[in-house]
Amino acid sequence: MEPVPLQDFVRALDPASLPRVLRVCSGVYFEGSVYEISGNECCLSTGDLIKVTQVRLQKVVCENPKTSQTMELAPNFQGYFTPLNTPQSYETLEELVSATTQSSKQLPTCFMSTHRIVTEGRVVAEDQLLMLEAVVMHLGIRCARCVLSTEGQQVILHLPLSQKGPFWKWQPSAPRTLLQVLQDPALKDLVLTCPTLPWHSLILRPQYEIQAIMHMRRTIVKIPSTLEVDVEDVTASSRHVHFIKPLLLSEVLAREGPFPLSMEILEVPEGRPLFLSPWVGSLQKGQRLRIYGLASPPWRVLASSKGRKVPRHFLVSGAYQGKLRRRPREFPTAYDLLGAFQPGRPLRVVATKDCEGEREENPEFTSLAVGDRLEVLGPGQAHGAQGSDVDVLVCQRLSDQAGEDEEEEYEEEAESSERVLLPLHFPGSFVEEMSDSRRYSLADLTAQFSLPCEVKVVAKDTSHPTDPLTSFLGLQLEEKITEPFLVVSLDSEPGMCFEIPPRWLDLTVVDAKGQPDWPEGSLPRATVEELTDTFYYRLRKSPACEIQAPPPRPPKSQGLSGQRRHSSEGGVKSSQVLGLQQHALLPKPKAKTLPEFTKDDSSMYSKIPAHRPAKPQRQDLDDDEHDYEEILEQFQKTI
Repeated sequence: MEPVPLQDFVRALDPASLPRVLRVCSGVYFEGSVYEISGNECCLSTGDLIKVTQVRLQKVVCENPKTSQTMELAPNFQGYFTPLNTPQSYETLEELVSATTQSSKQLPTCFMSTHRIVTEGRVVAEDQLLMLEAVVMHLGIRCARCVLSTEGQQVILHLPLSQKGPFWKWQPSAPRTLLQVLQDPALKDLVLTCPTLPWHSLILRPQYEIQAIMHMRRTIVKIPSTLEVDVEDVTASSRHVHFIKPLLLSEVLAREGPFPLSMEILEVPEGRPLFLSPWVGSLQKGQRLRIYGLASPPWRVLASSKGRKVPRHFLVSGAYQGKLRRRPREFPTAYDLLGAFQPGRPLRVVATKDCEGEREENPEFTSLAVGDRLEVLGPGQAHGAQGSDVDVLVCQRLSDQAGEDEEEEYEEEAESSERVLLPLHFPGSFVEEMSDSRRYSLADLTAQFSLPCEVKVVAKDTSHPTDPLTSFLGLQLEEKITEPFLVVSLDSEPGMCFEIPPRWLDLTVVDAKGQPDWPEGSLPRATVEELTDTFYYRLRKSPACEIQAPPPRPPKSQGLSGQRRHSSEGGVKSSQVLGLQQHALLPKPKAKTLPEFTKDDSSMYSKIPAHRPAKPQRQDLDDDEHDYEEILEQFQKTI
């Protein structure tokens, strides 16, 4: 096949013959380094091979041959077209008459001229239809007797056979749709007419989009048919040509096998690394990669070290086999207690610092001392100092550890039924009261307890030779993330597997030629990956890890009179306490006392410290408040 313009090749292409392989014979370039414009390929080099897989009609440019005006028609245009001329043209009327008389069809015949004809004091416009009836002698000259139909009248004209054209024969045919006209090679570049368009005569110039595959291109290439490039059809001689298509790891994941796959890295995403593991530096162009399949289970836990000035952050796989032991959680505010509260699961805490409540503004809000034991009951509401509702945390004060006589036990039971209201902005400090010495797997721990959770790794993962989590005094398990990972290994380190998240580390790979000698059987897998600080904070901002909102600010303080007014009007809306069982607010039997302090069990919280201030009796507290109010009233009267 001889090289032809791309536009001509596409117009004559039969869609049933696809795919076709083309060789670019004359390349085309736009502004040097510009490679794509509006998603279309605009630069092709001489010698490039293109495998055309689909041709799509984008639009049709309709041109008026008289005025060169253009308009665009959509591919689904509903009008009908009729050709005004045939592909064959004649230079003179004598050639037209000779061709007509030699054919099976005799006179009369219809024709038109591409130029104006001036004869016998009349002007025949271009593209005006004339009917040639016969050849006669007129004024001693052989002429063609023609009939011109105009404005409902017929005028007889005698045109000499020497009249120059070009002339076109007109053959009536059935109207055709836009697609039928474009698919008929005989109607290419012919003058047509369409009753629904404003022009009497027009020419159709279609524009196509070619979808093709090119060597080392990851996506389908889109080429406009108007690109000024010559191509040659080499389908018959290119049966052995293999177009290599690069893939992304995300595309390999979407294909779902078959695994294992042997791949070669073509490109590594630029930017800061995600992990601090040694294998990250081995991800380079040309490195062989073996993909074993989808990691199971598909979830990870985000963890941070405790007890160090600069915490380290890790992504722990759900397949982690180490053993963990729970550690008491710390809560800086009542808002954090509310976030950890789960209905049906008791949450008991111990206050670790003294904190005065807002008794002047809200008498219902309670002060706490070091060692106070509380059981969280759930959220509620109370009247604030300014008359508005304030979100509070409803707790129940628990008895102290076992008393020495029955009278103390009776008083502790009475205290255990005392309800405590803490505003969510309460700046206390609490630590969880627990005596759980069980050893959990990561899967069991995340299934039974909510995150965040404080743990200590007491047995390392035997499948991970260098488990870094055992070296920390404590870990905070922060978030559970569900994200698909691929289990892979490198040919430079064939004895170790690790997991790659395609969404965050999307390598460009290609099927590797030849299969290297990979080790047989299951390989140890790195189930713990240390994260860089940049990726850790970016991950915490993602929708999968929504950081808990900060606690609410305390209300603005008012004057003393306003405080007394609102405190006398305030009261707890017990009916608005959310998610509480009615029996949770009733007096409970004496809670199980905490174990005595021993040297061997430092994780348990024992007796109340000796420096804890003694709690005043309720009657004395009421008397003190009453005396204070009388002095205050006398002071105001004096003023």
